[in-house]
Amino acid sequence: MIEGMDMKALLEKAREMQKNLSKKKAEAATKTVEVTVGGGMVSIVMNGNLETLSIKIDPEIVDKNEIETLEDLVRAASNEAVRQAKQLVSTGLSDIMADMNLPDLSDLMK
Repeated sequence: MIEGMDMKALLEKAREMQKNLSKKKAEAATKTVEVTVGGGMVSIVMNGNLETLSIKIDPEIVDKNEIETLEDLVRAASNEAVRQAKQLVSTGLSDIMADMNLPDLSDLMK
């Protein structure tokens, strides 16, 4: 046993953390991000589980001679939606870690 460390308390904190992670994941699934690119030509709505909920494309940009531009806009919107959705989850995880008040484990790395 590591001096000054209560294993029972550490296990209890781990259980609490697991419970909080599950709760945050469920919360993230209910939150959405909406990203619009190309001056509103393409928009994507995604939830915190990185599931695409909708894609809207302005019919005016659908031109078979401009498919490459449309593909670029959809890719850009998708990438930005994923980035923002990941930020939702990351913020939730940061909150959990801050609330945990875990002991300093730096001695374990020596």
